[in-house]
Amino acid sequence: VYSWGSGIQSLHDDGDDKTVQQARVGTDARISQKSVLSVATSESHTACATIPGKLLVCGRNTDGCVDPDRREEEIVKRPALLESLGHMQIVQVSCGLDHTAALSSNGSLMTWGSNAEGQLGHRLPVGGREPSTSFCRPQGLMLTGGRRAAAVACGHQFTLVLTTRMSVLACGVAAISGYSKNHGNRLASPLPALEGLPLVAVAAGDRHAVVLTAHGTAFTWGDNATGCCGRPYPESLSVPVPIHTPKTANTVPYGSPTPFPNWAAWGNSDGAVSLADDVAIVHAACGNGHTVLVTRSGRLLVCGRNDCGQIGSGGIGSNVTAVASVEHPEVSAGKCFVTAEVGDGHTLLLDNDGDVWQMGSDGPEQVMVGKQILTIAAGGKESIAVAAGRGSLQRSFSISAGSMEVDGDGLVHSLESLIETISDEDKENHALSPCGQELANRTEELLKYPSVLNSLFLNPAELDHMYNQLVSAGNVKVQQAVATAIEKGIKFGLESIRSDNSRMIYPEAIRCLLLYIKFFDREEDSNIAFDSSGDCILAFCEAILNVPFEGYKALFTWATTIYRHGLFTKMLVHPLLAQLDKALKIVVDKDGVEHRQKSRRAAPVIVAVLTWLHKASEHKGLNVAPEDFYSKGVSSIAVESLYEDLERLKNSSKHEKSLHFFLCSSPFLLTPECKRNLLEIQNQVEMYKVITSNPEINDEDGTYSINPFFTLEIERAHLLDQTLEKIKNTDEIELRKKLRVIFKGEEGIDAGGVTKEFFQLLSEDLFDINSGLWSKKYGDGINWFNSECTWDEKGFELVGVLVGLALYNAVLLDVHFPVAVYRKILGFSLGLEDLVDEELKKGLQQLLDYEGDDAEYVFCLNFEVTWTNLGQEQKIELKPGGSDIAVTSDNREEYVILYVKWVLVDSIQPQWDAFEKGVDLVMKSSSLDLFRPEELELLVVGTPDLDFGALEENTKYEGGYEKDSPVIRNFWKFVQEADTATQINFLKFATASTKAPIGGLGRMDFKIQRAGPDSHQLPTSHTCFNTLLIPDYGSDYNKLSERLGRAIVECEGFGLQ
Repeated sequence: VYSWGSGIQSLHDDGDDKTVQQARVGTDARISQKSVLSVATSESHTACATIPGKLLVCGRNTDGCVDPDRREEEIVKRPALLESLGHMQIVQVSCGLDHTAALSSNGSLMTWGSNAEGQLGHRLPVGGREPSTSFCRPQGLMLTGGRRAAAVACGHQFTLVLTTRMSVLACGVAAISGYSKNHGNRLASPLPALEGLPLVAVAAGDRHAVVLTAHGTAFTWGDNATGCCGRPYPESLSVPVPIHTPKTANTVPYGSPTPFPNWAAWGNSDGAVSLADDVAIVHAACGNGHTVLVTRSGRLLVCGRNDCGQIGSGGIGSNVTAVASVEHPEVSAGKCFVTAEVGDGHTLLLDNDGDVWQMGSDGPEQVMVGKQILTIAAGGKESIAVAAGRGSLQRSFSISAGSMEVDGDGLVHSLESLIETISDEDKENHALSPCGQELANRTEELLKYPSVLNSLFLNPAELDHMYNQLVSAGNVKVQQAVATAIEKGIKFGLESIRSDNSRMIYPEAIRCLLLYIKFFDREEDSNIAFDSSGDCILAFCEAILNVPFEGYKALFTWATTIYRHGLFTKMLVHPLLAQLDKALKIVVDKDGVEHRQKSRRAAPVIVAVLTWLHKASEHKGLNVAPEDFYSKGVSSIAVESLYEDLERLKNSSKHEKSLHFFLCSSPFLLTPECKRNLLEIQNQVEMYKVITSNPEINDEDGTYSINPFFTLEIERAHLLDQTLEKIKNTDEIELRKKLRVIFKGEEGIDAGGVTKEFFQLLSEDLFDINSGLWSKKYGDGINWFNSECTWDEKGFELVGVLVGLALYNAVLLDVHFPVAVYRKILGFSLGLEDLVDEELKKGLQQLLDYEGDDAEYVFCLNFEVTWTNLGQEQKIELKPGGSDIAVTSDNREEYVILYVKWVLVDSIQPQWDAFEKGVDLVMKSSSLDLFRPEELELLVVGTPDLDFGALEENTKYEGGYEKDSPVIRNFWKFVQEADTATQINFLKFATASTKAPIGGLGRMDFKIQRAGPDSHQLPTSHTCFNTLLIPDYGSDYNKLSERLGRAIVECEGFGLQ
């Protein structure tokens, strides 16, 4: 043992001051005969714990901080055995100004000395007697709630306790503990600002404190007059705040997520993100007005008072208020610092070679070489170093040496080991084995403490893997025990983070809420009961919704950075959808009585959290598909109920919307088919309102009559001209009646089939690029507005009306609008990706991606657009004076934005306004805003993906046909072997459409009826009802293929021949 500095608390037994050259304790000193496990010193006294667990204390016995039983001794020069703790095995000690704390091997904590500010954390005496404030004998510091201590740190009249649950308790002066001297309960209490943080180390200075998280972030609070909290102001911090560290010098690996400054996947084998080694703090030391932090890479981060050169940076006499870095003088030789201890005006350092350094005005100065020092201590003017010797513990450089039970990884490893053991058990044994019960207990323990959970799973894929093993381990009894443990654990964990005082704003504290979500990933299982009442999911969602704004930002960042490659959907969205589907499920008993789930009350808050996740999913790089959010439970609700919900939503004020829950306010949960059905119901109700609000009065008898149809009677040969003329002269109210089409000279009755064929034929003429309405620049495959067509704005309006009529009457159109059109209809913003011109899009993207600073000379562009019209060059400025403004590396983003806006908006504004007016004439009362642009496109044109296998699975048979009838087998053989053109023609023949509706052919009602016995008649169809009629050709495949093939090619119209 080496001890130098102030003689009062030195370990030399003589009370004399010593220099570093005189530091070695002589063989006649009491401590030299002991193997030291832990040592601590302060301004007044020193305490040592030996390997057998005994405690020796010496120094100034202020208020009994050395030994309360030695009141008569002002100074105890020779380390004395504290006999009152003889029954305990002490593993760590800490010294304050006038009090001492000792941690035992069982996690209990003894404190003694002065209790003037409640720093001992003792229970108040029984009977209301006034508690003693000095010479308090060793008693247990009260750790409520079954907590156990893992480490302790004492400052001037305050004590910090790190628990095995990775939380910190504080007692003592109000500046640190948060409660006043007159507070009734002076027991050690949690600090709300630290709730949820995975804390692994504590350090106490004279009047400030530091705690460290498992990931390497330091939080500090207390007196900051000297800048020891790493910031110039305020002079005092009442709550813990993060210490701002410098930017890492490491280069972020390519493709690595960077959720927060200095965080990335720094080459970790498991792909998890972490703080960079040169800023991740593993050890902290606090003194009288200065702080020294040791990073994982071994460099120092320092701040605060520097009147004696104790931080080795910034010049003697000046306070360093911003964190500065100090490297090991021999860093090039692979040396680094592993721990630091500080006192009043000095800093002691230990490096990875076991050499001791002391901070000076010019940086670290070596004071001990080759001594194989294991641990150091500093306090007041005293310094202590303990070298390796016989019986000594192995070197441990982290302050967490005393907090070996703070080990979330160990908990996960025990779970994995138990899962492996259970997998070897006999699953035929239906009892709950001891291993199964232990697995459930460990699972509950993992989830009960958010701090512990937050120390784990920085790669969410690890949690996904562990959870899948966990819920499938063992027999049904084990799985039920685990499910119950998960429910209990989450409820307990949520209680702590939902308290009124917890702040939950720091990234490392809030992450547990995302981790909890995975544990709700349970499909309904009749054998396993999980959260049947919905209390757990309700409490969880409310916890997320009550997070402060800063916490939301942190959650958003975690969710959109580390939940990649499908994990966002798998671990965040699907579990909540499973709970929502369960909550909305309705069970009908044998008597036809409906029974709703108890958890149904949680549906609104589940939807609210899903809404937040949906907004987060639009973040670039997540690649979350719209269908990943579709809810079976929501989409299976009766469309009539959804319509009532939609109407209440539309008719509610903004204030009413904030008070009530509406499912339809979250349309991303609805499948496209459900939205289509909902829109059809809405349009049918609108049709009824229109026809009943305008009855016709018979002048002769005064009776009322209504005409439910808007009738188009036209000739095939003049279909387009007569249609446009009819619409032009029709009142908009008439347009919102049910459309009925009559082809003159044909006797077919329109029950839907005639209308479908009408729109198919109309599309061929209406959307022909030779009509002059559409740009020829993009060929036949795209219908984009012809900006040069300024003579026929009425034509665009009529096109809009016809598109609206098709939507209103649920008929597909054969039109090739780009997605940009549907985005404009729905009022979505447009960007570079919406450009129709691929060459232009590519060129503008190249401009944005160009890395040089000479874009002006490479691209030679101005803020103007040039094009040719009828052989004449046309120009327009994108901004005032644009022809004289060059596009540079600094303004190119503005240029691209203005160019895209001109192409997609400004250049076609008159044409678009007319088209949009036409659509609104018909659809202004319809809720198109339920749809995404891609879904609206499917609603207008259907899907070209024709899955006839799905159609076969969904087809119904009538009139004597069955699935295995010879004619039916031959029919499907013909369809499946036909080429694409024949398949499309068949679909047109049978349904009057060449596309599949939303959801594909498997979602379409399709019937095949027997049309009498074998004959030479051709098959026919009722396109109104998607019904195909086939005579019973028996097993003659050639006859069926010839007859059906001829019918497909030759049959058109609804005339009777």
